[in-house]
Amino acid sequence: MAARVEAALGEHSPWAADLCAALMGRPLGLWALLTVPRLAQQLRREPAFVAAFESDWPPVLRCPVLTPERMRPAPLGLDHCAVPVLTGFGEVAAWLGLDTPDLEPYVACPPRQRRADLAWQHYRWRWWPKPAGGVRLLEVPRPRLKALQRRVLDDLLDRLPVHEAACGFVRGRGLMDHATLHAGQAVLLHFDLRDFFGSVPAARVHAVFATLGYPPGVCRVLTALLTSRVPEPVLQRLRDEGLIDWPQAQRLRDAHLPQGAPTSPALANLCAFGLDLRLDGLAHVLGARYSRYADDLVLSGPPALRARAAAIEGRVGAIVREEGFRLNHRKTHVGTQAGAQRVCGVVVNQQPNLPRRDFDRLKALLHRCTVHGPAAQNTAGAPDFRAHVMGQVGWAAQVNPAKAVRLQALLARIDWGR
Repeated sequence: MAARVEAALGEHSPWAADLCAALMGRPLGLWALLTVPRLAQQLRREPAFVAAFESDWPPVLRCPVLTPERMRPAPLGLDHCAVPVLTGFGEVAAWLGLDTPDLEPYVACPPRQRRADLAWQHYRWRWWPKPAGGVRLLEVPRPRLKALQRRVLDDLLDRLPVHEAACGFVRGRGLMDHATLHAGQAVLLHFDLRDFFGSVPAARVHAVFATLGYPPGVCRVLTALLTSRVPEPVLQRLRDEGLIDWPQAQRLRDAHLPQGAPTSPALANLCAFGLDLRLDGLAHVLGARYSRYADDLVLSGPPALRARAAAIEGRVGAIVREEGFRLNHRKTHVGTQAGAQRVCGVVVNQQPNLPRRDFDRLKALLHRCTVHGPAAQNTAGAPDFRAHVMGQVGWAAQVNPAKAVRLQALLARIDWGR
């Protein structure tokens, strides 16, 4: 480092070695977060730097090589997004309502943070079994970090447009839009992305903010705030219990989008823009329709898709790989009008509808609640059984309002005080 300083100045400087030695004593995490303004502030506070100007060989300014960081204009199509102007670490902290020292623990050196004691981590980890096997790892941020991430979501990420095919976690769109688009189609091709959030590395999150014009220092701070690394004790327990394999552990060990953070769905949609763009173009060529709800991909269209299903799956898989994701081929499914075509649990053969088995099961549950009381029917131990039942009826009313009238009548007859 001293040699680089002397090469930049063009002469031997006895003070350079002392200054570089002082700087090298700083923690690695602070170097990872350095921006040009913060480096200038640190240099002005270094005794070796101040003493250099009082020595017999003071530094001579030959040409400026460091310029203050500033935001670049957003690219065409994003120039209308009113994103906050942030040019340095201090501005990010002020925007989040924090002092600079209060923000530093949340964006400290990620590898070092991952090795810290679990009590000092900013996340809590839970895993839930999936219906089809395996587990879903939830990385839930602690309340204060979650509040900071919510601020980034509300005042920055929610102002950015996503592809029209993305229906999940988008204001004004939802699961019913995803299902309705494919209602009444002859053939339905269903694909599933594996480890959707975990497959989005920190580099892609950094690229999102860089695309918006933020300087590198701000991109690093925001990326560190919104990504996580699973600590070794958690990974080791998952490996010991056979819940994840080595590639999954490696992806979770590296910085990625945590499933459980409020910002992860919006960032995942932004990072999947290229995927949606290419699959929508493929659907257009095939004369089909395409939409995505989180990790659920659906193409639907004319009968000719049935004979070309294998080739389409290969092409979709290639696009998915090139865009940094992976298909879960075990969940690939081809549906025709001869059977029940489902999109995220909604039957779409003619129009969106509840599966008959689900409707009958819910109707029977409501009937037993009216006859025997609701407490005896909470066999799964739901903490708020009333909200649980009302949520199921509300979902049925959203899918098929006419068919849900009978369910709502039964719901009104339940005596919740029994």
